[in-house]
Amino acid sequence: MNKADTKKSYSISDWPDTEDLLKRLYRLANELPIHQIKRDKMQEYMNHFDTKCAKSKEMTNRAKELIPGGVQHNLAFNYPFPLAITKAEGAYLWDVDGNRYIDFLQAGGPTLLGSNYKPVQEKVIEVIKESGPVTGLFHEYELKLAELIHSHMPSVEMFRMLMSGTEACMAAVRAARTFTGKKYVIKIGGAYHGWSDQFVFGMRVPGVGPLDAHGIPAGCYQFTQEVFPNDLEALQKRMEENEQDGGTAAVFLEPLGPESGTRPVLPDYNKNVRELCDRFGTLLVFDEVVTGFRVGLGGAQGYFNVKPDLTVFGKCVAGGYPGAGGVGGRKDVMLCYAAGLGGGPGGKRAMVGGTLSANPLSCAAGYFCIKAIEETGAHLKAGAAGDRLTKGLADMFDRLKLPFVAFNHGSICHMETGAAMLMDIKNPNIFKEVGARKKVMEEMGAALMAEGIITLAGSRLYCSMADTDDVIDDALARFERVFKHIEIKKD
Repeated sequence: MNKADTKKSYSISDWPDTEDLLKRLYRLANELPIHQIKRDKMQEYMNHFDTKCAKSKEMTNRAKELIPGGVQHNLAFNYPFPLAITKAEGAYLWDVDGNRYIDFLQAGGPTLLGSNYKPVQEKVIEVIKESGPVTGLFHEYELKLAELIHSHMPSVEMFRMLMSGTEACMAAVRAARTFTGKKYVIKIGGAYHGWSDQFVFGMRVPGVGPLDAHGIPAGCYQFTQEVFPNDLEALQKRMEENEQDGGTAAVFLEPLGPESGTRPVLPDYNKNVRELCDRFGTLLVFDEVVTGFRVGLGGAQGYFNVKPDLTVFGKCVAGGYPGAGGVGGRKDVMLCYAAGLGGGPGGKRAMVGGTLSANPLSCAAGYFCIKAIEETGAHLKAGAAGDRLTKGLADMFDRLKLPFVAFNHGSICHMETGAAMLMDIKNPNIFKEVGARKKVMEEMGAALMAEGIITLAGSRLYCSMADTDDVIDDALARFERVFKHIEIKKD
């Protein structure tokens, strides 16, 4: 495939039958008793960590004395304890005890090329040898990265580099309110848009509102609202109500569905939300922290052929290197961030800072990673790996007569066993059941780690270009060693 074809192609080979998929997922989320790994086998896995991961255990126990919970970010927290990783390369991770793992975490999604991709690493090192990692002033790779993103995502007429997806979402809210003069922000329930005060609302399970908003005064999220995924009537009603009380500045969504498509959206959902936003003079914001470049060089917006007003980038924009975040979009909106005097309505400026933002290391890494994706077709290779992995898991579930669900959107794969994040907030037993389902997910993640596979919470898997057929087939054999020990319970 030549470069021109690669630019126009996307990793999603076939969009799942969303309605059927949601029925299967909700059926699993309501099925009792919950299927789990047999207790004797689970104990064997737990013994593995004591004997084979002793250095990790000792190190993380020491870390708990100085680091809350023993790790610095949530992705690193695994049951029964975090692993201390010393090496990452391609499709694999190695821990301090010398154990090797197939890496389906891929740092939460950004390392589409595989971990520590040497051609990019070498070019980034050359840049920072000259400039150092940060100068505090303008650097040529800020411009090169912005030009490259715009070439693939025409909706990104201007781009502002930041340090994280959380910062990017905060900035997008501020620009939307500055530009529109409206006050409400609606998010699609269950999505994660960072941990700022206004977005710790409706997280993970739609309908929970401020349940997780500990330490956050109610005033910080009083203008944040949520609606359920795929419910266009509810979204329209909310926007109509807001018109009488300050209006809706922006609708935020993950274009595949909340939590990287854990709750997948209908194929025409984004198009319909775009039309509603146009009708109400509301900005549409796509959170492409994970999907940008991974779904395709044009992002999920290119796949769906829907043009958002603003696009939020996170870890994807620097390909796994630090300082990864940014927001891009319509020039008239983006000028609200202009340095010096603001370029927003009436000269208003949406204040956004960040001394280390757009540093040479981050911008060069992003530029060279995206160029490498262009040249290698990494998104297509990773998507093919995701297809192979998901088909193998689905066939395995059928053969073993397990009610579990496997589906994917290209290289973003989901494997639901406990379905904790798919529960219905209206379930009167949700708080009792969600703990049990979460425990099943934790145990699944632990069992898979003991078999040499790293996942995100035992339910989400990101493939990379490094996942060859041999890697996927090896992984499937390891998955089967776990799944053949599932205890099938009857009511």
